[in-house]
Amino acid sequence: MAGHGVCPWWIGWFLASPLRRLLQDPVPIVAPYLHNGMTVLEPGPGMGFFTLELARLVGPSGRVIAVDVQPQMIAGLRRRARRAGLADRIDARVVPSTSMRLDDLKGAVDFMFACAVVHEMQGPSPFFNEAADALKAGGALLLAEPAGHVVDAEFADELAAAAQAGLAVISHPSIRNCRAALLRKPTT
Repeated sequence: MAGHGVCPWWIGWFLASPLRRLLQDPVPIVAPYLHNGMTVLEPGPGMGFFTLELARLVGPSGRVIAVDVQPQMIAGLRRRARRAGLADRIDARVVPSTSMRLDDLKGAVDFMFACAVVHEMQGPSPFFNEAADALKAGGALLLAEPAGHVVDAEFADELAAAAQAGLAVISHPSIRNCRAALLRKPTT
């Protein structure tokens, strides 16, 4: 499966717009999986539409690591986090397109939220291998891909790559205009 290409950075301003909440409110999507003190990883955060809510939900003792290949997206996310008073909870990193560079997070992530990002990669296997390494035993990954960009066969390929990495599908949550799956890393 070939990637669809990375979303241009300037679209990040539109994706972070408060008007987007009318179509996709981040809180009901991620809140069921989060609590105070968690460590959350968000690949491809754009300018932080979900990131800021993730940071609010993990509270002052939690942290969100947001990784993106585009420096402009990370710069926009950092500005928005500072304005929201959440910069101390968010570790925003620019990473190369070949790796999320998560060596410092091996087995440390409680929850990962991958929204509209895996289809932009050249293939899902490296992504899910890195994700599985970063997740704690029993950690969860919520995968959401835009239904308008990712057809059933592509999503099935992503889930197969996740299974190869050792992540099991637990459920298929309903997320508007998305194909979604909640994945879990085994506890043993």
